[in-house]
Amino acid sequence: MTKLQFPLDFVWGSATSSYQIEGAYDEDGKGESIWDIFSHTLGKINNNDTGDVACDHYHRYKEDIELMKEIGLDSYRFSISWPRILPNGKGEINQKGLNFYKELVDQLLEAGIEPVITLYHWDLPQALQEEGGWANRDTIKYFVKYAEVLFDELGAKVSQWITHNEPWVVSFLGYAEGEHAPGIKDRKQALQVAHNLLVSHGLVVKKFRELDLTGDIGITLNLTSVYSYSETDKDQEAAQLMEEYINGWFLDPVFKGSYPKKLAQIYENQFGKIDIQAGDMDLISQEIDFLGINYYSRALINYNPNSKFYGIESIKPAESDYTAMNWEIYPDGLYDLLTKLNQEYTNKPLYITENGAAFDDQIIAGQVNDQRRINYLKEHFKSVYRAIQDGVPVRGYYVWSLMDNFEWAYGYSKRFGLIYVDYNTQKRTLKDSAYWYQQVIEENSIGID
Repeated sequence: MTKLQFPLDFVWGSATSSYQIEGAYDEDGKGESIWDIFSHTLGKINNNDTGDVACDHYHRYKEDIELMKEIGLDSYRFSISWPRILPNGKGEINQKGLNFYKELVDQLLEAGIEPVITLYHWDLPQALQEEGGWANRDTIKYFVKYAEVLFDELGAKVSQWITHNEPWVVSFLGYAEGEHAPGIKDRKQALQVAHNLLVSHGLVVKKFRELDLTGDIGITLNLTSVYSYSETDKDQEAAQLMEEYINGWFLDPVFKGSYPKKLAQIYENQFGKIDIQAGDMDLISQEIDFLGINYYSRALINYNPNSKFYGIESIKPAESDYTAMNWEIYPDGLYDLLTKLNQEYTNKPLYITENGAAFDDQIIAGQVNDQRRINYLKEHFKSVYRAIQDGVPVRGYYVWSLMDNFEWAYGYSKRFGLIYVDYNTQKRTLKDSAYWYQQVIEENSIGID
């Protein structure tokens, strides 16, 4: 068996988010988030599931850290619940909420696991949503204040920060498609939200620099490799438009200081101009220390004049393998994405901040045989190895997810975890993939036949 050896300082981790695992939705002074409201709205979530209890991580975090230690994680990426810190999104700090995260960070460090904090993973305080949410430019300043509280309290102990997780999802699934909280269907508003999210990112990076903190700060974007189904002009034009929609709408402002021209013109013709103030693009495009990448699948695109979105149609090849989310398994797309980012956007360090797969896992005689997940991860690790060999500065990999959890609109019907969670008893069981990952981390390599 050949071993593919990763760089000595390569970071192996796993990731979660606050609403998906914490539970304790109304305990110790926490305010309501938009996901508390959305998940309690009948018909929005599969099986009308909510994150009220989720994985009960708020009460079981010490047990969960022990499991992280058993797997051997170098690092753990998690998000902070904004309404746990500031129940109204602004104003008075909730000390009990803050203490939870301070204790979590201390316990992680004691276990030899580096904490990586995501400031915003979708759970906006409901009080701010009632003032317009991310469509209201005032939310930007409240986000900066919230970030400053965390920098002051945890900046000396946490060396890596992420401003936003997947602003594309926040804006377009939350405000254009209505599939995520706050459940609004207004594409012009979604475009303003996307811009405001990016401005808030820029201002938080600026604040981080002003405080002279010693760590690194970046942003995490959900990105994919886009391919044209054929060589026809129509298919290639549709693929290019998809590239601007899914990747360029956030990559271009962050690294080039402008929105993609073709799609921006289409949007302006249809919806009019959004509010972009003087200095916004400079703020958005200021230097960051790294880029986080969430990759799950590719986009294979052809032109269809009947498509609801500017002629773009996504093709699902019948011969491909798919996850339980019906996402095509395409590891080569990760290699293509990493090399493209390095060539066209940035030579900054890149981290895979999420990659993983949902399968129909079952626990049998106390064991979860999830060989398909092991195969999935191994092939994606190989793609990263190839990129590193080609000079792409990929510094770490965070498997999504540490444990099965509340999968947003899918509720508890999809399992992404390395750890199986019995939601009735909260019993945790390491899946076979967790033991396989343990060996990968220990040897800092993957074996290939």
